Amino acid sequence: MFEVLTAEEMKQADAAAIAGGVPGIRLMEQAGTAVARQIQDRFQPVPALVLCGPGNNGGDGFIAAAQLKKAGWQVRLACLVKKSELKGDAALAAKQWDGEIESLNSNLSLKDTGLVVVAIFGTGLARALDPELVTLFDKIRAKKIPVTAVDLPTGLDATTGAIAPGTLPADLTVTFTRKKLAHVLLPGKAICGRIQVAVIGISDQTVAGLKAAVFENDPALWLKDFPIPRMDSHKYDRGHAVIYGGEYRIGAACLAAAGAQKIGAGLVTIASRHPSLQTYQAYRASIMVDAWHEREEFKSILRDERRNVVIAGPGAGADDNLRESVEDIFAFNKSAVFDADVFTLFRDNPKDFFAKLSPSKHVLTPHEGEFARIFGQIEGHKAERVRKAAKLSNAVVLLKGSDTIIAVPDGTAVINTNAPSTLATAGSGDVLTGFIGGLMAQGMPPFMAACAGAWLHGETARSYGLGLTAEDIISQLSQSLNRLFRTPVSNS
Repeated sequence: MFEVLTAEEMKQADAAAIAGGVPGIRLMEQAGTAVARQIQDRFQPVPALVLCGPGNNGGDGFIAAAQLKKAGWQVRLACLVKKSELKGDAALAAKQWDGEIESLNSNLSLKDTGLVVVAIFGTGLARALDPELVTLFDKIRAKKIPVTAVDLPTGLDATTGAIAPGTLPADLTVTFTRKKLAHVLLPGKAICGRIQVAVIGISDQTVAGLKAAVFENDPALWLKDFPIPRMDSHKYDRGHAVIYGGEYRIGAACLAAAGAQKIGAGLVTIASRHPSLQTYQAYRASIMVDAWHEREEFKSILRDERRNVVIAGPGAGADDNLRESVEDIFAFNKSAVFDADVFTLFRDNPKDFFAKLSPSKHVLTPHEGEFARIFGQIEGHKAERVRKAAKLSNAVVLLKGSDTIIAVPDGTAVINTNAPSTLATAGSGDVLTGFIGGLMAQGMPPFMAACAGAWLHGETARSYGLGLTAEDIISQLSQSLNRLFRTPVSNS
């Protein structure tokens, strides 16, 4: 249920359903009816203008217009081509519209129009918009008329999320069967408004047969792997996360440590060099601090096998101390989350770093700038770039952003869609790194830990609202966890 499809995959799903005995016009009727139903659920009856293209997206529009008219709405319909020029299922759909068909051009009247339904081009468009359409869209935008998009806003590339100049943003987008990549990737998702996915007769089995590689993040993907303390658990059962503590920007390591602790790691230790020792010790009484100065002392910290995960990079400083410590993390075969300064440190020799990584033990959590620093220029849209990076590095890669993407070397990727803009605040990424490391310390597989950490990070920020700081994410996490695991109270 959480697959996110490319345009080609959706085309294959349509074809498979039709080959399996579902008539194409039946799929179109279901789609158009779903659009009309969603419009009626969201808007009060107003004069509506339905804009139809020459293909299947336009056919959906004809059905939607007919259904709205049947429900008592005042509906006008305009089409890019004459009714006689429509072909296939679109021609069959047009027969269900018994009203006038106006010419769709820049001179189309918008007088008294209270809603525009755009069903011109769907997943098949891969070119610039015609000037006539751009002019009409500009007029609609200027009048601030609410817009419903059928499948996608016309001008939005379904696979890359790229927006053609002049594309008209939607207040509501009704798509079918599954979301497309453009619905969940920036910049596309920013112009889709509220997205509703309608079931139109393409089965889950048909979608599963596509073997899609990209999914929308949801607890259903990772909840079975989430570490829940047993009745007989003690702190050592819940893992021991070690955070590499830098000498100067100590706040980042503190936030990562607190994040790991809050999400359930049984013990958390900041490994600090002597100049910053007292500051770390004063941060939080329940977080331990181990001092080290020489490399052998850091090795002694890692030598304890119960210290099973290391978080390195936040506020670390890209110096020889960090380089040697990363080498020691590998030498002691520790699972690790690498972030921030680690990517600066290895920017000139990333292959040596990648050669020691494993998706079963390591997660990389760069933002866009750090991603470019360690991976260079990788071509493709964001999901493609992260999937390629995971394969190149042989690790779990989480590229942070409002459309955070997590990928593994086999090409599987998960897109996180619940992150609000309030997460654009200092330290929030350090907290996310701590969440992931804390889950890994408790035995959660790295890919699942990254997916869970990203979802909880977004959910906590979403529920908190405005005024969010990194510390608030930590303090409010327990509420998100309680909502996630809330069960009915037994009356027995």
